[in-house]
Amino acid sequence: MDAATDRFARYPSLRDRVVLVTGGASGIGASMVEHFAAQHSRVAFLDFDRAAGEATAARTGAAFLFCDLRDIAALRAAVEEVAARLGPVTVLVNSAARDDRHGLEAVEPDYWDERMHTNLRHMFFCAQAVAPMMRAAGGGSIINFGSVSWMKAQGGMPAYTTAKAAVHGLSRGLARDLGGHGIRSNVVVPGWIFTERQEQLWAKPDAVADTLARQCLHEKLYPPDIARMVLWLAADDSRMVTAQSFIVDGGAV
Repeated sequence: MDAATDRFARYPSLRDRVVLVTGGASGIGASMVEHFAAQHSRVAFLDFDRAAGEATAARTGAAFLFCDLRDIAALRAAVEEVAARLGPVTVLVNSAARDDRHGLEAVEPDYWDERMHTNLRHMFFCAQAVAPMMRAAGGGSIINFGSVSWMKAQGGMPAYTTAKAAVHGLSRGLARDLGGHGIRSNVVVPGWIFTERQEQLWAKPDAVADTLARQCLHEKLYPPDIARMVLWLAADDSRMVTAQSFIVDGGAV
């Protein structure tokens, strides 16, 4: 799907804005990188998939920085490098996550902590790292990624659903703490988005049919459907929107 198509909105306020996307090498993250690049933003993304990251960078012209977001020192260094190369970050999209399935009985403390580090902790520390830049710039937009999984009481991955539920508390707290500086904090909540990974691992015909039947709009959702919501939240068009959650799931929840 073409991120530059004339069918969808152009946002003049995003031109030359410095945007940082976590988990931007593939899937939804790569689509957001493409869409911001098509808006002529200055885009950087962090990921630990080097091959996919380099491919996305080559395709979009965005700056790719290899980074394991579980390593907070490396995360902080990467954010500083982005600012040095592109300028102060005023849009942060915290999308990096892994929805690996895991049984209740098999979870040990080390695995639980690793899931929190993968799906939640880095969001706070990325926001902490860019907040001074946004304050100095007079504002900014932080967009954190949630999930409908916990809203549906989905089982089979309790550490993941816990982390994703916590994203909402983090985001609303950030909205209050940073709002006085013109910094907004919101959550985008994707439904079942048919990325290549989802198609390969879990998109069995019966599961897909059941999902589409529960949606009010009986179509598959794809990464650009999420990217376009993120563009709006990053742009000045949503300048008075903060502490909110936006579910993009075709009306299933």
